[in-house]
Amino acid sequence: MTAKVTLSFSDETIEEARRFAKREGLSLSAWMDQAAREKALREVFAAHAAAVRRAGLDVESAALADASEVGMVDDLLFGGRPRAA
Repeated sequence: MTAKVTLSFSDETIEEARRFAKREGLSLSAWMDQAAREKALREVFAAHAAAVRRAGLDVESAALADASEVGMVDDLLFGGRPRAA
């Protein structure tokens, strides 16, 4: 479903949006929809990351440790040769 709304933008903002939309082969409406959706998702992900930090979870260190462990196992099993996909 699509809703029609009236929005106001500065001349500079709308010109930049038109230029980006044209570059990407999108209508201005489609580009603005995509930009708004991406901004909303960034806000959600940023809020989630903040909650993870407040909870004291260090998922980045855990992910790096996991990747290191996978590398060590690969070295042991495959002797530095790339494994088959």
